[in-house]
Amino acid sequence: MKLAWKEMKRNKIRFIILGSIIFLISFLTFIISGLANGLSQDNAALIKDLPPGYFYMNEEADETYNLSRIDSSIQDKVLNEQKDATALSIQMGFLHDKNDKQQSVAFVTSTESTIFEYVKRGEVLLDRSMKEKGIEIGDVLTNNQLEGELIVKGFVGDKKFSHAPVAFIHKDDYKEMYRVEEMQLVFVPGTNEATVVEGLQIFTKKQFLNSIPSYKAEQMSLNMIISFLIVISGMLFAIFFYMMNVQKIGLYGILKAIGLKTTALFRMMWTQMVTITLIALCLAASLSQGFNMLAPEGMPFHLTIETTFQLSFVFLLIGFMGATLSGIQIKKVEPLQAIQQGEV
Repeated sequence: MKLAWKEMKRNKIRFIILGSIIFLISFLTFIISGLANGLSQDNAALIKDLPPGYFYMNEEADETYNLSRIDSSIQDKVLNEQKDATALSIQMGFLHDKNDKQQSVAFVTSTESTIFEYVKRGEVLLDRSMKEKGIEIGDVLTNNQLEGELIVKGFVGDKKFSHAPVAFIHKDDYKEMYRVEEMQLVFVPGTNEATVVEGLQIFTKKQFLNSIPSYKAEQMSLNMIISFLIVISGMLFAIFFYMMNVQKIGLYGILKAIGLKTTALFRMMWTQMVTITLIALCLAASLSQGFNMLAPEGMPFHLTIETTFQLSFVFLLIGFMGATLSGIQIKKVEPLQAIQQGEV
């Protein structure tokens, strides 16, 4: 421990440079992770906020929810057999506000349940983001495909789908708008194994989210960037400590000659790695959490404390692996040969 601190004091600039690089990479990773989570919420908060459970979709829909049509007899059978199950449909559309301005929304309707918001015919519940567009409770909204009008009965929090605010409407209004009789999906809450239903395909929440093309492509791209940044940080650790170890071959030889064990040299290197990484991660995490609180209202940024700790642990693990791999040469150092080479 003392040797580690002495060397860090002696080579401050070298360790500050490494710490700065780790800080910048980890900070960038936290920011991109926050954007990935934020976009995920903005794209599918309606689904992500549901309790654990299973989605049932028509097998002939080819894993595309808006092509699914569930036969009413099969739907009734599942709803009768499965406790708290509900049938639902989701379709993109638009509403005209009181100023006749078109507002894009995701229409959602369901059978009566405690899982999804339920409204009477001629009423609509909107995501609270619609308040920012000047819509208020009691406003009358219209749709070209609907003969009647929709009265705004209230707002719900954080209900988005495909980056559009959700509009909960009655199933009869939905059927009139889209000229359909069948519902698209059945959702069964619970953690028990899903019951197989002939003609229907079963999806977990995660599988259903990945069946949404925009969600899967968006998350895959951002997660790939995060993975590359983590790998780059590991390579930086390995390269940095490798170069330092090469320069200290003579010193390691002397330390081994006077009886210092190889494990003690590894502990010295690990102490330096952990110290630098923890300082860099603390600064990066603090700034990213500050950004999370100060981010503009409309910006899709969501970084939880849990995600921050998970990423920090991954950085520490990668740093440990990189430093350890670079330190394999320490084990191979022969005291006499190293002393003859001298310390560079």
